Amino acid sequence: MAKTGVLSSDPTVRARAAELKKELQRLVRTIVDDEDYSIQTIDQAKDAICCLRELKFNKRSTATTTTSSLKLHEALSCPQEFKCPLSKELMRDPVILSSGQTYDRPFIQKWLNAGNRTCPRTQQVLSHTVLIPNHLIREMILQWCKSQGIELPNPVQYGKEEGVTEAERDHFFSLLEKLSTALPEQKEAANELRLLTKRMPSFRALFGEFVDAIPQLLAPLSGSKSQSGVHPDLQEDVITTLLNLSIHDSNKKMVAETPMVIPLLMEALRTGTIETRSNAAAALFTLSALDSNKALIGKSGALKPLIDLLDEGHPLAMKDVASAIFNLCIIHENKARAVRDGAVSVILKKIMDGVHVDELLAILAMLSTHQRAIEEIGELGAVPCLLRIVRESTCERNKENCIAILHTVCLNDRTKWKALREEENTHGTISKLAQDGTSRAKRKANGILERLRRAVNITHTA
Repeated sequence: MAKTGVLSSDPTVRARAAELKKELQRLVRTIVDDEDYSIQTIDQAKDAICCLRELKFNKRSTATTTTSSLKLHEALSCPQEFKCPLSKELMRDPVILSSGQTYDRPFIQKWLNAGNRTCPRTQQVLSHTVLIPNHLIREMILQWCKSQGIELPNPVQYGKEEGVTEAERDHFFSLLEKLSTALPEQKEAANELRLLTKRMPSFRALFGEFVDAIPQLLAPLSGSKSQSGVHPDLQEDVITTLLNLSIHDSNKKMVAETPMVIPLLMEALRTGTIETRSNAAAALFTLSALDSNKALIGKSGALKPLIDLLDEGHPLAMKDVASAIFNLCIIHENKARAVRDGAVSVILKKIMDGVHVDELLAILAMLSTHQRAIEEIGELGAVPCLLRIVRESTCERNKENCIAILHTVCLNDRTKWKALREEENTHGTISKLAQDGTSRAKRKANGILERLRRAVNITHTA
């Protein structure tokens, strides 16, 4: 019997086929062995079979597929019922929404991912958001494409496009071009890119596809010799767009390693509106999720403007700044930079004033592994404040961070033992924590108590 199709020799296609077969075996076993199998299981099995069928018959090369895709976009004469109501283009992967309406999967998925829970066409509230493959429409579209000499792309491949239409791509490029024109057009384009990258993950991903996209975004800021010459709204929109881009995991490395990004974020920390400065701090926090970025940001000198902004204490920026400093100081070399740039005195002042105590204690506990930080903590009179927090706070994590800092102070500076002993004799603060604290707090509290007992024994012996 003659074969009707030959599976591609492309390793990616073969691997995908193996995945589909394995999944199909699992689904069929469920249907055969389980009396309570669901309709959804049958649909999933049918879907896997359809995908396998397409892989089996997909004999054309990548170049042919690309040509066919272009031809597909040019097929303006396709029947209206084959077009997605959202993209207005021929559907590759038609699915049925709970309202009964059919859409192309990536576009309705994007609608749902944005938090919408209504049908775009009927405005009906959705009873659920499960997308069911419309095999009938899919088969009709395949037949129509065959009659037109068009190859319909595989839905698996198409899903990688993340629901970006050709019109959206064109609009994306036009906005980037406007950023190199006159100020009114720059402001309009920057504001729209800010909104699009906030609402649509697909637009964040687009920046990762084109090597010149981020430099074009930064053109209005990097083209000016002085940031004082940049319009505040324009700076805010560009910096906020950078923040939106950095949320996308695939973009983090690329954004941080684009030469002008970190210097412009640092400049924004110093010169922007408070919204711009807060968003610049948030961008540095998000980018610092990668260890390689932590090192890069630290070497660039970004800790100093972050600490200066923390010192200013504007309520809108405090959380973002504290989060960025905390993340950056996870690696040892940045702890040294933060201490050198004055972090300890700024943080202690805020803690003593009762400002963002939770976040700042966590940073101080992290810095307390650095010798100079411990010396400063002792010199700046922090011990009574830390003991008071242990005594009065209801937050177990704050108590734990305080006692961890005090334990390191106790190891490094005997002159502070007197204050610890007086606190223990008057309030029993350290003993209470040794009994009731978190496991780490108990260890640190017991370590301090042991040192105090030894000191008393040595004194009596002498």
